[in-house]
Amino acid sequence: MSAPSGNPVPSAPPSYEEAVGINMNYPHPYPVPGPGQKPDGKGMNPPPYMGQPPPANNPITVQTVYVQQPVLFYDRPVQMCCPSCNQVIVTRLSYDAGALTWLSCGGLCLLGCVAGCCLIPFCIDALKDVDHTCPKCSALLGSYKRL
Repeated sequence: MSAPSGNPVPSAPPSYEEAVGINMNYPHPYPVPGPGQKPDGKGMNPPPYMGQPPPANNPITVQTVYVQQPVLFYDRPVQMCCPSCNQVIVTRLSYDAGALTWLSCGGLCLLGCVAGCCLIPFCIDALKDVDHTCPKCSALLGSYKRL
């Protein structure tokens, strides 16, 4: 293939990969010397591994942590693990006069129950606040306020 003037037709210029010397079949993250090039040692070796040292043959200890869900206290005993003595218990209930008890007493007074009938709310546990305690260590675990 020669041109009419007798000069050979120039071929296409080499591709970028051919000019730089990158082998497309195996991509390297570091420069690879092309054919006829001699490695100069600069940038030819990958950097040393900078991570953690290889694991030693030490036994691995596993610590199990139990996360206790928050306990909701109502007017019934609750089975739970006491945070003070770490025993599984059923809470002991104690009733105390709270806001609902006093409001009931005041409401009965306004209705005319002044001859001692206004004190009836202090005898009804369903109108009182509830304290939950541990039966083993007597620690106060929580309260349920009616109002």
